[in-house]
Amino acid sequence: MDVLALPPVIRLHPEDGVAIARLALPPGTPVAAGVRVGERRIPPGHKVALRPHAEGEPVRRYGQIIGFATRPIAPGDWVHTHNCGMGDFARDYAYGADARPTEPAPVPATFQGIRRADGRVATRNYIGIVTSVNCSAHVAELIARQFERNPITGEDPLAAWPKVDGVVALTHKTGCGMTMGEPLRLLRRTLAGYARHPNFSHVIAIGLGCEVNQLGPLLEEQRLAGRLRTMDIQERGARATVEAGMAFVREVLDEANAVRRETVPASELTVALQCGGSDGYSGITANPALGAASDLLVRHGGTVILSETPETYGAEHLLTRRAVSREVGEKLVALMRWWEEYTAREGAEMDANPSPGNKAGGLTTILEKSLGAMAKAGTTNLVEVYRYAEPVTARGFVFMDTPGYDPVAATGQVAGGANLVCFTTGRGSVFGCKPAPSIKLATNTPLYERMREDMDVNCGTILTGEETVAQCGERIFELMLRVAGGERTKSEALGFGGAEFAPWTIGATM
Repeated sequence: MDVLALPPVIRLHPEDGVAIARLALPPGTPVAAGVRVGERRIPPGHKVALRPHAEGEPVRRYGQIIGFATRPIAPGDWVHTHNCGMGDFARDYAYGADARPTEPAPVPATFQGIRRADGRVATRNYIGIVTSVNCSAHVAELIARQFERNPITGEDPLAAWPKVDGVVALTHKTGCGMTMGEPLRLLRRTLAGYARHPNFSHVIAIGLGCEVNQLGPLLEEQRLAGRLRTMDIQERGARATVEAGMAFVREVLDEANAVRRETVPASELTVALQCGGSDGYSGITANPALGAASDLLVRHGGTVILSETPETYGAEHLLTRRAVSREVGEKLVALMRWWEEYTAREGAEMDANPSPGNKAGGLTTILEKSLGAMAKAGTTNLVEVYRYAEPVTARGFVFMDTPGYDPVAATGQVAGGANLVCFTTGRGSVFGCKPAPSIKLATNTPLYERMREDMDVNCGTILTGEETVAQCGERIFELMLRVAGGERTKSEALGFGGAEFAPWTIGATM
């Protein structure tokens, strides 16, 4: 469909006082009955006022408050950071008011997964190297590098083991110079989640030897004894540790390669929902389409994990209404209060979350960003709320507490057991998350055309009228199943996923 033949703006709810520009709108463009764009051009994805707003009056999008007029706004005005800002307002949490039974799919969907000996299902088959501390990062990378395919010569050290997807070094910048207590427990919980992840056939842990995050206590606290091989560099030196690590990988390659894919139900999928580089279209196209796919997966018995707590702030009352119990809803609200206190203590504000790229793309406040971001989770009941990197055991739609920074958030979700990542973007985030494959969803067609080698799905078809949200969601769901069954994503083709490992660092660096 020719986008020029469509209405120039999109109004998402009858109560909205703004509409979203489908394309750039020059001054004088008619946008509603009796309303034309004023003297300032409206960029694509940005908001145009459909009615007057007095100073201090709420501005609504999605039928919800996204901010307050900081000066009088006339019909046809561009609405953005120069005339719209944050403000406090009451939220009705109405715990469980909208919770409804989820109707199961009549015919269960399946994919070709890898069934591990303990019954869990993998979507990929990697050998992992986890590090206790930044001081062991280089040694871990040296080991993994010996098994990388040479992009110039095509030489592949793993060619004889085609069912092994690779050797991944998961390095980070902490593990020492940190306080005991919650900061250390959180790091260990994250590392343990990766060490246990079904997408790893075997794991080796490399430490230095004198760090705060000692390997022995890590294994004891997280009950990992017997699950992975450990090495401390100070016991043998760096070169000898690299050689021992390489020997370990060679030792397990045959066993790691002795896997087969088999038909398993879609209920074995746990999908991390992410958005990054969001724009004004995110809440119209890619996020609702991913929400439709999330609903399909939940109907088939699977699990979706919504995270990024600061990017749910201001919209949490819509999730508490879907909570299966007051207890679950109150867990979510408690997270919001913690983040308010945390940002205040650090001299920051919750509205500092939208990045310069978000704002350039049309998002004005954290309220607006949150309302669009939560659309990824669809419409089913919120069944549980988890701390960062906690093992996710519930089936259905769950929430995990994470920062809004994408690598840190996705790291927590994968540590919790996500074996697939779906990542929406309007500005063009490039991202992988080994050992879980990452599907990239573009919010608009120009972005998709510019970054075809990075984007797996073009959701801009919703904007141009070629597809409905439901149709695009069905397409995403089918791709989820194919990728879970072994089809490679664009980020995998480019080798993304190891460097993006980023555990949440909290507490003082000593």
